[in-house]
Amino acid sequence: MRVFVTGATGALGRHLVPALVEAGHEVTATTRTPAKAGPLRAAGAEPVILDGLEREAVIAEVRAAGPDVIVHQMTALADMRSLRNVDKAFAATNELRTRGTDNLLAAAARAGTRRVVAQGHIGATERSGGPVKTEQDPPAPDAPSRSSVRSMAAIRYVEETVPAEAPEGIVLRYGTFYGPGASEPLLDAVRKRQVPVIGGGTGIWSFIETTDAAAATLAAVERGAPGVYNVVDDDPAPVSEWLPYLADVLGAKPPLRMPAWLGRLLAGGFVAAQMIDWRGSSNEKAREELGWEPRYASWREGFRVWAAA
Repeated sequence: MRVFVTGATGALGRHLVPALVEAGHEVTATTRTPAKAGPLRAAGAEPVILDGLEREAVIAEVRAAGPDVIVHQMTALADMRSLRNVDKAFAATNELRTRGTDNLLAAAARAGTRRVVAQGHIGATERSGGPVKTEQDPPAPDAPSRSSVRSMAAIRYVEETVPAEAPEGIVLRYGTFYGPGASEPLLDAVRKRQVPVIGGGTGIWSFIETTDAAAATLAAVERGAPGVYNVVDDDPAPVSEWLPYLADVLGAKPPLRMPAWLGRLLAGGFVAAQMIDWRGSSNEKAREELGWEPRYASWREGFRVWAAA
């Protein structure tokens, strides 16, 4: 098939493009940075320099490529440093998840592209009740902090708009990325004991290694009914379990611990909510309907490989 991949040089795109080419697809891959066109061409894709917020340019390039599938992986997270003010940190990404999504859907309609596969995130799911959520569980009724209202709304916008407006709209709710090309600053912070366990670390996290996320995206390009899918590993785990484990495999000292009130004061409400209230996600639907399973079934194995890289 002809596949148009936006955000092709990001943490996931850099693995997805070669996988699509290897699977026999004809890939047009976008980047905002001219210097990154060469590596895309070397990977077997046709590179396009494109800003996803420039509506007419997006429509023109999609129509020129005539894709069977559009893959929306546009984010702007490379320079993100702090999550005290989430909406400030994610401002550019929120635009890409709203205006950028609208531009791609308009382009898909003009080009006659039925299937659109978009990047979502599990972070907007319900934070109460059982420890592990499925796609049938309702979203959280509110943002975890005042500084994250727009960011959570942008995630919800992708989830609601893509399946509603694309004839074959799929949203992949990725877990927390780790592995090649993702979250290296976390490793440094854990080594320096800058990531504490807040309030007992009762928040449940679901992870996904980046090449596993790319494999799930390839599966969604080729098959699967429209809708939302959780793309996570098999092992949701509390912060109190995975964070000390990561420190151990890095050869670092155990993480510091602090009460919830101090964590909210120092790290902000969003990070404290992640540490205390987050809920994990089930990948059963993706396994059954996409025919996908993660190579790293647990972050335990994946973290060891990641730390040793």
